[in-house]
Amino acid sequence: MASEGAEAALAFLNAGVPHRYSAVYRLDGRTLKNVLLCDKADEITPAYLAEVPFETSFCQFVIRDGHFQTTDSGTDARLVGHPYQGVMVAYHGVPILSGGEIWGTLCHFDLESQPLSDQEFDLLLGAAAVTPGFAAP
Repeated sequence: MASEGAEAALAFLNAGVPHRYSAVYRLDGRTLKNVLLCDKADEITPAYLAEVPFETSFCQFVIRDGHFQTTDSGTDARLVGHPYQGVMVAYHGVPILSGGEIWGTLCHFDLESQPLSDQEFDLLLGAAAVTPGFAAP
C-alpha cells in the first residue's frame, strides 16, 4: 500500500478471493459511502453500491460486532427480514479504524455465494489495520 496506493492494495486483496467485489466504505452519519471499489468484471459502479443507508447495509453488523461474514445470506438466519438477504449473497467485512474510532469498513462481497478462507479473512483484517492507506483524509 505504501508504494502503490490503496487502489492497488484493494486490487491485490480482490485477486486472492472468488468474490466479484472488494470495497472500502466510509461511515458518514447514517450512510456508508463507497470510496474504493474493485470489480472483477470491471464494469461501471452501480448506483446502489455508491451509497448505502446504514440501516440496510451489512456494514452495520461489522460496526456493531467487529466483523461480519456470510457465505450465503439467503440461508443465514441472522438476516431474516433484512432487505438484502439473498440479494447481496456473500459478504465478508471488517472495520477500518482511524484514531481509535470507526472510520468505515473493508469488505469482499458478491451476488453469488462465495466462501472466504480463514487465511484471506486474516489478510482482510490485517489490511484494515493499515488505516493510513484506507482511511486517508
